[in-house]
Amino acid sequence: LRVLDVGTGSGCIAIALARTLKFASVTATDVSAEALAVARQNAIDCGVKVNFVQQDALSAPLPQSGVWDIVVSNPPYVTQSEKAAMEPNVLDYEPASALFVPDDDALRFYRAISRTAWAGLSEGGRLYFEINSAKGPQMLQLLTETGFANAQLLRDQYGKERFAIATKP
Repeated sequence: LRVLDVGTGSGCIAIALARTLKFASVTATDVSAEALAVARQNAIDCGVKVNFVQQDALSAPLPQSGVWDIVVSNPPYVTQSEKAAMEPNVLDYEPASALFVPDDDALRFYRAISRTAWAGLSEGGRLYFEINSAKGPQMLQLLTETGFANAQLLRDQYGKERFAIATKP
């Protein structure tokens, strides 16, 4: 099983997948060298092997088909206009580049990552996103237009549509 985590930040998703899917090969990318240093140390501390690669999700080269079985991402998705409603515990400890997108281009990371996933996923491969709960219908449209099948939204523990998943046919 080959897994890609795009925009890994501190590596928590990649590390959790590597710990849970002990037979998987997990690769995690991020644009920030500082974030990758933290993620590498977190992986060492957790005793798991993750391949970390510095790469910008917005300009990543398209991979060959069949490179990945699963692509996951929790990219920046909070619009600038939503910033005022955010809790200080998030704003004070997360870099703005890991949180915010322009109001007029809220799906910018999802478009880029969907293209990368479409190019690199194997047949039947799955794409998993954490999303802005206000953008669910647009996410389904984006995934469908990209060519993914079985696109659906899942709710979080508070009942908000927080995850989008899809399959490469």
